[in-house]
Amino acid sequence: MFNKNIKLVITALLIVASFWQFYDRNIGNGIFLLLLTVFPIFLYFKNEFILLSFLRLRKQDFPGAKKWLDKIKNPETALVRKQQGYYNYLHGLMVSQTNLNQAEKFFRKAIELGLSMDMDLAVAKLNLAGIAMSRRRKIEATNLLNEANKLDKQKMLKEQITMMKQQLKKI
Repeated sequence: MFNKNIKLVITALLIVASFWQFYDRNIGNGIFLLLLTVFPIFLYFKNEFILLSFLRLRKQDFPGAKKWLDKIKNPETALVRKQQGYYNYLHGLMVSQTNLNQAEKFFRKAIELGLSMDMDLAVAKLNLAGIAMSRRRKIEATNLLNEANKLDKQKMLKEQITMMKQQLKKI
C-alpha cells in the first residue's frame, strides 16, 4: 500500500511522537505508540500485497492472487530484494499453469533475488527441474532436483522428487 520509504518515515514519526509523549509524562501513550511502530517495521520486510497473495494461493484462487500482485506497481523500487524474489516466485507459480517460458523466467529471477525460506527455494527449483525435464534438458533437471532435495529438510517434496527422478530415467 505504501512505498518502503514511506513506511520508514511513518516508523520514525511514531518513534518521535512516542518520545514526545514520554517527555510530557504520558507514559501509556508513549508505550502504545512504540508498540505501533512494530506494524510499519513488519510491513517493511513483509509486503502486505504479497502476504494477501499468498493467502489467496493457499485457497487455490489464482485470479485473486494475481489481482493482489498486480496492485504492486514498480516492484524494483517498491519492494526489498527478498520481496522482489517472492513477487517473482508467486508470478512463476501462477504462470506455470499456462506458460512455461514465462514461468521459467520468473523462477530463475526469484532464485537469483533470493527467497528467505528453504522450502520456497526447493519448490522453485523443483518447478524449474520440471520445466527443464519437459524440454529434454536432462543434466540441468538432474542438478536442479538434487539441489531441491538438499533444500527439502522436512522431506515434504520427497515424493515429487522421486517421481521426477523416475521420469528422468525414461528420457
